[in-house]
Amino acid sequence: MSDSAVLHIKGRVLVGPEDVRDELWVREGRITFERPPRTADTTALAGWVLPGLVDAHCHIGLDAGGAVDRATSRAQALTDRDAGTLLVRDAGSPADTRWIDDEQGLPRIVRAGRHLARPRRYLRNFAHEIEPEELAPRVAQEARRGDGWVKLVGDWIDREQGDLAPCWPRWALEEAVAAAHREGARLTAHCFAESSLRDLVEAGADCVEHATGLTEDLIPLFVERGTAVVPTLVNIATFPRLAEGGRARFPRWAAHMDRLHERRHDTVRAAYEAGIPIYVGTDAGGTIAHGRVVDEVAELVRAGIPAVDALSAAAWAARRWLGHPGLEEGAPADLLVCDSDPRADVRALAGPRTVVLRGRVVSTTR
Repeated sequence: MSDSAVLHIKGRVLVGPEDVRDELWVREGRITFERPPRTADTTALAGWVLPGLVDAHCHIGLDAGGAVDRATSRAQALTDRDAGTLLVRDAGSPADTRWIDDEQGLPRIVRAGRHLARPRRYLRNFAHEIEPEELAPRVAQEARRGDGWVKLVGDWIDREQGDLAPCWPRWALEEAVAAAHREGARLTAHCFAESSLRDLVEAGADCVEHATGLTEDLIPLFVERGTAVVPTLVNIATFPRLAEGGRARFPRWAAHMDRLHERRHDTVRAAYEAGIPIYVGTDAGGTIAHGRVVDEVAELVRAGIPAVDALSAAAWAARRWLGHPGLEEGAPADLLVCDSDPRADVRALAGPRTVVLRGRVVSTTR
């Protein structure tokens, strides 16, 4: 499809959850709802159309051992793209993936720089490992390197305690959030445990990743502060295997991980029902495979979130949250064409018929 060609898409265009149009056109890489002048070079598609999906917790450029090379990063990005993920919030990576921005066939990435963690309190080769007094300056540095986000490791196993424990004192978190906000960035944090959440949210964190330790007494605080949660339920599904692997050495930690896993769906449903913003993220790129955004949407439905709201957490609402347009006049044409209505059954997202990125058809199953 040349730059001068027109793509005409008919069917059910889901501009929003309830805003449905009959057709749109793509011209010069952008969406228009106004019929363009007649052209002989027009491609027609039909189906259910929605904005390209968002994976709001993904790690392109990372695997279980740390940073990966460009070929591996490209393969990760293509796997996500072909599954319908056209916008990624990369929630921490030691790899420099700026080169992806110049590749027109790869998803757009919103980066959070590199993880910030305490020494020996996170996965090896992932993070800058620093002490509390270094946190705020490092946050400022990663904010300048990223795309409006910074990522902390809020808790991890403390080997002396034999259980999950917070990584940072309250004063360090307050300084870190202030540093991020001065740079115009938002701050998010990896948190599994109950004990790390209050200080982070009261310090002003904008988002919490996983948030498996969210309890009834903490929910009003999240609501009051407008703190978002990205549950990564496809990651949380691995907790029993992780717990079993460490049960002999750290039985307290293993039992804690089991409890967090058992109540995972109740935790997410309670957060949703209270009005906490929930967004879809898979945590792909460590030990989780890429291309699982549809599995995460389905997990939110399994937790009790209505299908249309689970879909919005990966589409319309998620794009607004990250400051990227959806199916709007003049917006870049990043969209999916599905065979049936994904609002009725999110499984319609699996293997989208057509993926359009930057106005070009980049993947099709027909």
